[in-house]
Amino acid sequence: MAEPAGEAAPQADGVSEEAAARPRGFRLLGEDKSVHQALGGGKAADVLLWKDKKISAAVIGGATVLWVLFEVVDYHFLTLISHVLIGVLAILFLWFKATIFIKKSPPNIPEVKISEDLAVNVALALRTDINQALHLLREISLGHDLMKFLGVIVALWILSEIGSLCDFLTLFYVAVLMLHTVPILYHKYQDKVDHFAGKAHVELSRQYSVLDAKVLSKIPRGPAKDKKQN
Repeated sequence: MAEPAGEAAPQADGVSEEAAARPRGFRLLGEDKSVHQALGGGKAADVLLWKDKKISAAVIGGATVLWVLFEVVDYHFLTLISHVLIGVLAILFLWFKATIFIKKSPPNIPEVKISEDLAVNVALALRTDINQALHLLREISLGHDLMKFLGVIVALWILSEIGSLCDFLTLFYVAVLMLHTVPILYHKYQDKVDHFAGKAHVELSRQYSVLDAKVLSKIPRGPAKDKKQN
């Protein structure tokens, strides 16, 4: 028996209602992926999209304080860590001694340890990312993908120019600010951004086709990969 025409078909697994409700067309993140899903869909995505405003504001505030201390006040990292530890240890020591005189229970300081599972998971995540980066560099050096080669060269050149204008801490601070502003702005104006991005994509594809026909296709490539035998 056929289903009624007015009844909507169920959505496929992994497709958010937000993504399904958007009109079809060019999408920077893909047809069926929301901004939250693109950011990992976990607690980090909630912070970057300001779903947890207290934590998001705390991250921005902490990054701003560190940037002001190191760049404006010209504090040194080792000096700051030493002063913070001196203050914390002095407060805890005096607090513990004071409880003896006033006959109250001493402060309960929890024992902090890094679990073996956490250390292994961090190491495995770093191993995966490093291996992917090394594989990409190898593929580029062998000349298998000219577009990746050109993209990496341009990205490294831009990074070198940015590095000549500011130091690493300022660059890190700007990156934190962008991570907490660009995703939420794109989430709010996604349809408009995707519309203009689609036009730019069409124009860039056309220009690349001309460049490939006149220049890139005449550049010798590296040997093709051997296909695995079944």
